[in-house]
Amino acid sequence: MHFLDQAKIYVRSGEGGPGAVSFRREKYIEYGGPDGGNGGKGGDIVFECIAGLNTLIDFRYTQHFRAPRGSGGSGSNRTGAGGKDLVIRVPLGTQVLSEDKEEVLIDFTEVGQREVLFRGGDGGRGNASYKTSTNRTPRQHGTGWPFGEAWVWLRLKLLADAGLVGLPNAGKSTFINQVTNAQAKVGEYAFTTTRPQLGVVRHKQREFVVADIPGLIQGAAEGAGIGDRFLGHIERCRVLLHLVDANDRDVAESYRIVRDELENYGEGLTDKKVIVALNKIDMLDPELIAALSAELAEASGAEVMAISGASGAGIEAVLDQLIEAIGPAPGAPKELEEGEVPVAWSPL
Repeated sequence: MHFLDQAKIYVRSGEGGPGAVSFRREKYIEYGGPDGGNGGKGGDIVFECIAGLNTLIDFRYTQHFRAPRGSGGSGSNRTGAGGKDLVIRVPLGTQVLSEDKEEVLIDFTEVGQREVLFRGGDGGRGNASYKTSTNRTPRQHGTGWPFGEAWVWLRLKLLADAGLVGLPNAGKSTFINQVTNAQAKVGEYAFTTTRPQLGVVRHKQREFVVADIPGLIQGAAEGAGIGDRFLGHIERCRVLLHLVDANDRDVAESYRIVRDELENYGEGLTDKKVIVALNKIDMLDPELIAALSAELAEASGAEVMAISGASGAGIEAVLDQLIEAIGPAPGAPKELEEGEVPVAWSPL
């Protein structure tokens, strides 16, 4: 399945059905009278967040969504049938944006969340509803209220606890393959990763999700390389793991390039917790590792962890740091106060 994280679609709710103009013609009903029923309500445009989807690829081939209109009213004061709501199913993490992408209309953060984007038009009034003491045979009726329509953008932002950032070929794919069940492509060339990857880490009775995005290069904010379009997938991460290739000519400069691109992108990425790791140390001697770590620590102002995604060296310590930065799992028991009695708890 191809990965698609943006799609533009047209949505239109249903128009209300027209009211009826009708009069009773019955043998034993003196004078008869108007009996035209109201029109039915048009269908709503409803978005629903469901599990099991991780791409917007379906919207590449189906881009127009129109809910059915309501049926017209009829005699004997019968109201027309309402149009069926049109439900558009999207993956978790999807945002519905206005056509100019300036306004977030809906943000889906929970499975099962349902939101009405456009309500269907109400049905028009039948002539029976226009009857008054002075207008006994009304012939006017309502034509039904109009629909709502718009072009909107769907943008998918993957929900993960931790995000991997770094230059191309920094070893992010190797790392996520080492610690999760992901099967990211690995190669000895830049931009091996061309789409975001998700993996679930199981470490010390904890589970958390890691997102790997394509590497950033200098000028990514202006569209260089793959650009920065995939940075949206780590906006909701609680912590970033910044991997720096120990084989780079200048590890400090490699770190600064990525940080500059994160700052240019904005959206609070530079305000997140960051763990800095010097990767691919398996072919280096301890003295060189110490020197590179010190150089990187001076540039980042943070403690540097020396690891190897290929051999697994230092991985356990990094996972410990990630768990600490992510914080307790939702629903986990809080630390007990002095004298407080523990309560039985299960993560399920």
